[in-house]
Amino acid sequence: MSIEIKTSTLEPIRHTFEHTKRRFGDKPASRYQEASYDIAPEKNFHYRPMWQPDKLLNDSSRTAIVMEDWYAYRDPRQYYYGTYVQARAKLQEVTESNYAFFDKRGFADRMSDEVKAKIIRCLVPLRHMELGANMNNVLCCAYGTSTVLTQAFLYNGMDRLGIAQYLSRIGLLLDGNSTDGLAKAKEHWMTDSAWQGLRRYTENTLVVEDWFEVFIAQDVVLDTLIYDLMYRQFDEKITEEGGSDLAMLIEFMQEWHKDNSRWVDATLKSTVAESEHNKELIGRWVADWQEKAVADMAPLAEIAVGEEAVNASVEVLNKRLAKAGL
Repeated sequence: MSIEIKTSTLEPIRHTFEHTKRRFGDKPASRYQEASYDIAPEKNFHYRPMWQPDKLLNDSSRTAIVMEDWYAYRDPRQYYYGTYVQARAKLQEVTESNYAFFDKRGFADRMSDEVKAKIIRCLVPLRHMELGANMNNVLCCAYGTSTVLTQAFLYNGMDRLGIAQYLSRIGLLLDGNSTDGLAKAKEHWMTDSAWQGLRRYTENTLVVEDWFEVFIAQDVVLDTLIYDLMYRQFDEKITEEGGSDLAMLIEFMQEWHKDNSRWVDATLKSTVAESEHNKELIGRWVADWQEKAVADMAPLAEIAVGEEAVNASVEVLNKRLAKAGL
């Protein structure tokens, strides 16, 4: 007796959701595509908001930037909630290990009082700027048009809260877990002449209505300049002065900025390439905010690193803008 085993192929009734089928074709979609594209509602709203009756939810007129398709963007990291949380969990695990090692070995005691005072004056007040960055990115999430953009803005905003907390922990580690370091850092932010320019810049961005201009002012211009100044140049300078152990406390910020810059660059490049109108408008925004940022950060840069520090950061920004087509 012989047994013949036959196989049959079952074709699935559908390969993906309708919204991804319309955009990518009738084929299996990635989790990122399913969670990011054509999600935000665009019509059939119940009523216009009473506080702003000329606008709708996800209204593209909230920015002067014009896109034929607001879902033309793509996050090169392909972050949706699941992948974002996994990536940040890995980075946080390394960071927590670094902080525990720093505290256990008493590395703060190996730093001179002058070095610790300089870190508290020049670095820790950035936690207040990061809270401003959180508000700016959450605003972009609230008023942005497409989910592929707004979810990335929300992740960015949450990251900035984490960075502000890590900066606060640096202040605590340096002064033996008392609040004196944080109090001094806040006083520097509020009254120190070295910080008043950046404080003014941050507060000015909070009242800009065009959400894409906020993105340019915060994520493109200020972040590029400040992260190069403080997390590259200041890191190198403080190492020369005997504060090399600071490096393990700011590794999160350095790695995060590299990761976030991939998305910022991709978003900027796609928008500039869309039309001459976008390119010209973004060029004006960049020039305006860059001029303000350079002037506002100059006093801090001179104290933290030296007179030529701002010029080095501007070169980094110019190279980044050139790659985006500006």
